[in-house]
Amino acid sequence: MTDEKLRAPAEVKYAEELDWLESIDDGPKPFAWRLSPKMVRLFVLGSRRSDGLEREIPQKWFGDRSFVERSIVTLASDRGLLLIGDPGTGKSWLAELLSAAICRNSTLVVQGTAGTTEDHIKYSWNVSMVIAKGQSRDSMIPSPIMTAMERGVIGRFEELTRSTSDVQDALISILSEKYVSIPELDDDNIVFAEPGFSIIATANSRDRGVNDLSSALKRRFNFVRIPVVTNKRSEAEIVRFRTSELLRRHEIDLDLPPTLLDVLLQSFADLRAAAASATSDDEKLESALSTAEQIGVLEDAILHSQFFGDRTLRAETLGSSLVGSLARRTPEDLAILNKFWHGVIEPRSKKDGEDGPWQGFLEGGRDAISTLS
Repeated sequence: MTDEKLRAPAEVKYAEELDWLESIDDGPKPFAWRLSPKMVRLFVLGSRRSDGLEREIPQKWFGDRSFVERSIVTLASDRGLLLIGDPGTGKSWLAELLSAAICRNSTLVVQGTAGTTEDHIKYSWNVSMVIAKGQSRDSMIPSPIMTAMERGVIGRFEELTRSTSDVQDALISILSEKYVSIPELDDDNIVFAEPGFSIIATANSRDRGVNDLSSALKRRFNFVRIPVVTNKRSEAEIVRFRTSELLRRHEIDLDLPPTLLDVLLQSFADLRAAAASATSDDEKLESALSTAEQIGVLEDAILHSQFFGDRTLRAETLGSSLVGSLARRTPEDLAILNKFWHGVIEPRSKKDGEDGPWQGFLEGGRDAISTLS
């Protein structure tokens, strides 16, 4: 079943694991939660020996334990949860895992954009049914948020700060009053939220100023700030976890050499340090240099090696993929990368020697910069 989907939601992908956790869970559950808070945390962060379980539960989200616990506690209250942080910090993935563990449904999602309207978080109408039979509950199309209210489950709102102030204002009444009025109907014209309903929203900290959240809306959310992962060990675990999923999905039998993973991690760490010391935005790459972008670089290199190489991941391919993925502005980003290649990568390759991975990485990046210039 999972293999038939390009990307199965967490509740489908980990269905057997969730079933098992539910069968052994004897902890107290808020509302109609499928798992207790302790089991939700265990599902997200993985099991330890001290948990005394008969089977190992793998870690799925890599970050500070306190962030997960605060998120779970918030969802057990009547407040919304807002996960905020830089792009690629795993906000959406954490929201999906929490929804899957709590109510076994992570797909009730509204995507915030400049085109998102109030209808997307409340309801709209089936025009043909309205013309034929008039307005009624049968001809109404509930939004994912309204569906979550009726079922008493988690609704998700992605990129909250990208939606307009009208949409954000409409969300205030849902979070505070816990019902939606339908003024077009005379009877049965209020949808009340069932116990267990909550909203997990995400916001990109780089989008500050696109559509700032009002003070009223901020008061109705508990904020959990997700920082960029800078610990190399944690970042390596995330990259390995996501890469192994990619290899399984594409049925690719390819080894990820530890030395090349070290090259990738160190390159991103050096690029972040260069960005931190830059005196203006013109000296910074447009990329956020997130862990997600590292995974994208590695994915590009793996697929290129599989389809156009000898099915062996090489340093040259990794260097070319990094330049191709991060050079988004021409010529600004190419100039920054060219300077970085000469000032940082070249000295590393000389120190590493001709047979080391940095030499191939240097050559692959140089060729890509030359081609794109």
